[in-house]
Amino acid sequence: MVLDDQTSRLIVVTGPARSGKSEWAEALALQSGRSVLYIATALVQSSDREWQARIEAHLVRRPPTWETWEVPVELATAIARAAPTACILVDALGTWLANCLDETDLIWQHRVDGLLASLQITSCQVILVAEETGWGVVPAYPLGRRFRDRMGTLTRQVGAIADAVYLVTAGYALNLKTLGTPLPPIIDP
Repeated sequence: MVLDDQTSRLIVVTGPARSGKSEWAEALALQSGRSVLYIATALVQSSDREWQARIEAHLVRRPPTWETWEVPVELATAIARAAPTACILVDALGTWLANCLDETDLIWQHRVDGLLASLQITSCQVILVAEETGWGVVPAYPLGRRFRDRMGTLTRQVGAIADAVYLVTAGYALNLKTLGTPLPPIIDP
């Protein structure tokens, strides 16, 4: 597999559950030619065996040469601290958002602004995995709607500044930046 994104500075990989988005992001990181810093946003929950199995599956796939940081909340700070020549793979924005879901809209927007600023000034290559939500019915409960709305807005904001945006579904990756037409910027996130 030869990728055309080895020089892209910011790449977003999005898609539904079990689509292959993490594997695609990992393939991009492997072919970057840089040392890879894997930022895991998941909180370890030893009492949840199924969650632990998911974390282990991601861990087993990663090469032993990749450095891993567990960063459940302070994502912008971690990106700023990374070595400037690294390829940072963040898996995943949805998990990061879930860790911050109880924050007020004002605090959340401040956190997103910090992330967007760190992505724009870093000299690292950054690959962000983002879960797609909201392709179905509107959730019947407020917390579900908050997650869905924040996730959609966040993915759109990082997609707007990315060099490449891959939609991965059914095991195939499509670069939306080359195939799609961009929408105007979000006026009121």
